[in-house]
Amino acid sequence: MQQSHNLSPQAHPKVIATIPCFNTERSIGDVVSRTGKYVDQVIIIDDGSGDKTGRKARATGAMVISHGVNRGYGEAIKSCFEAGKANGADILVTLDGDGQHDPDEIQKLIAPILNREADIVIGSRFLDKQVNIPRYRRFGIKVITFLFNFGSKVKVQDAQSGYRAYSRQALNAISATRADMSISVETLIQARAAGFRIMEVATSCRYHPHSSTKNPVIHGLGVAFSVVRLRLKILVDKSTRGR
Repeated sequence: MQQSHNLSPQAHPKVIATIPCFNTERSIGDVVSRTGKYVDQVIIIDDGSGDKTGRKARATGAMVISHGVNRGYGEAIKSCFEAGKANGADILVTLDGDGQHDPDEIQKLIAPILNREADIVIGSRFLDKQVNIPRYRRFGIKVITFLFNFGSKVKVQDAQSGYRAYSRQALNAISATRADMSISVETLIQARAAGFRIMEVATSCRYHPHSSTKNPVIHGLGVAFSVVRLRLKILVDKSTRGR
């Protein structure tokens, strides 16, 4: 693993990358090999793939945790968190296995945590205006991010990005429950409520025709409603504690 130049020679935090995967045999070998250059350990969560995802990941040097059946993105992310804690991560990185995220940007992603400037770092697709995001995806992400930001002092530009880094403290405090894509916002809502520092850095993103099989409108509406429910729950919990 390549160390940050801002760290003292004695500092050597353990950085683990966890990659949720479903039928990513075409890309996972390259993702694992490139990710391994920047972290101490790569762990794949094979969410019930019907192809050779797990076999190719192992052949490239990753630890593979298999769900056996497809449980959904949220369950895969929960397994990422559990694997990170079980293997002693000081910093946990999550990135997709389909090649959307660039592993060469991992050092940029973890630098604010290494420098004690942040507890959670989001790889934002909207800090770099050159990124090519399909219009329907951009609209959905913007709506969901608006619902996350509304009425809060702590705001982000990309609440749906799965390219993230978590400090050990944040990782241990988050208790995610969602089984769908809304887990991306749930973790941020919990982190914000707990007072963790959230930062964004610009990262690139490559979209592929095979990256999602879900209807984007139905998917986006489902996540949006989930975000509203999660935010209302936080408000109710705060009100109850204040009585």
